[in-house]
Amino acid sequence: MDSSEFRNPHVARNYDPLPVMLTRGQGAYLWDVEGRRYIDMMSAYSAVSLGHAHPRILSVLTEQAQRLAVPSRAFCNDRLASFLEELCDLTGLDVALPMNTGAEAVETAIKAARRWGNRVKGIANPEIIVAEGNFHGRTTTIISFSSKNEYRDGFGPFTPGFRAAPFGDLAAFEAAVTPNTAAILVEPIQGEAGVIVPPDGWLAGLRRLCDKRGILLLLDEVQSGLGRSGTWFAFQHENIVPDGVTLGKALGGGVLPVSAFVAKREVMDVFTPGSHGSTFGGNALAAAIGLEALHVIRDERLVERSKELGARMMQRLHGMRMPAIKDVRGRGLWAGVEMDPRYANARDVCEGLIAKGVLTTSTHDTVVRLAPPFVISQDDLDLALDAVQETIATFKTPRDVSDSVAGADQHLEA
Repeated sequence: MDSSEFRNPHVARNYDPLPVMLTRGQGAYLWDVEGRRYIDMMSAYSAVSLGHAHPRILSVLTEQAQRLAVPSRAFCNDRLASFLEELCDLTGLDVALPMNTGAEAVETAIKAARRWGNRVKGIANPEIIVAEGNFHGRTTTIISFSSKNEYRDGFGPFTPGFRAAPFGDLAAFEAAVTPNTAAILVEPIQGEAGVIVPPDGWLAGLRRLCDKRGILLLLDEVQSGLGRSGTWFAFQHENIVPDGVTLGKALGGGVLPVSAFVAKREVMDVFTPGSHGSTFGGNALAAAIGLEALHVIRDERLVERSKELGARMMQRLHGMRMPAIKDVRGRGLWAGVEMDPRYANARDVCEGLIAKGVLTTSTHDTVVRLAPPFVISQDDLDLALDAVQETIATFKTPRDVSDSVAGADQHLEA
């Protein structure tokens, strides 16, 4: 199927989707318009961690939508408080502010850090230290501190107030701290960069650094949180608690955009009525879905399932010793298979997987990402990994890469 078939003149070209037209999903499966079934090894970048059309999520969606959906935060609704209380209990933090998309949650964290730096620390122009290779969304402010030119090209002027240091390099982060530093904002595991796992002890080192210098540690767990890394939150791998964390994707149960910034009280108290808000953030429908999503993860032991199936997936991937594979990285049910560009690019592998009934995507044409729904069966996981191995094995001779460059994948994360 030629991808040009999808190029309807009324659809903006900010994506370059793989040549498959989907129409239905259930659990870990997707079906195209021709009735062919696929194993989903992507989970919509973790937004569908609970699986497609989870019956408990759909039940709450229908019931709550018929009762009350969007009343506006100008009024209270009877679903919000219990949802945010659960988020605070899970994270070990004090206060939660609901938003819609992950990028909005990150913007909220940035605003909180700046006002905290200004009003609590007395910094006239607060700065935030970020990691090179980061991906926190695509708003104008967020792309201002991206190190990827494809996110920035032509979108300036950019927002000042950010300094970058190499991901995983504790000494570099410490050297980047100045009297104007209000916070450090990083992903515990970099997803869009290719599922980059930092060295052991790095997050704990950042926690000590922030405590020593009196600055905030803010973690973006929009992708890594809610079980994806094999724990509820990736920061739990190092037994720390950040000053604030952003959550999203799986929080919407695969049916709605739901996100939140959760933080210590001293951080969240910088917000006052009118200083921040969202028409849809925290609406009754979103709160009901978010709470049920948390309960499904707990009741079905999906965090434990991510850890167990993830260990199996990583063992199998590490056993795939082929010249086309340059590296394998991951944690929990989340892996990146980096291709050697002399043999193949990642998009070619993803297109080859379509023919074998497996769907996933790549990042920057170099890394095949694997992040199936937590509800995937072990048999289906093995079938998908068989397909990955068989597909990559076809790229066994060096190719002509004279005109290829390490460019950006256009089918990027939402």
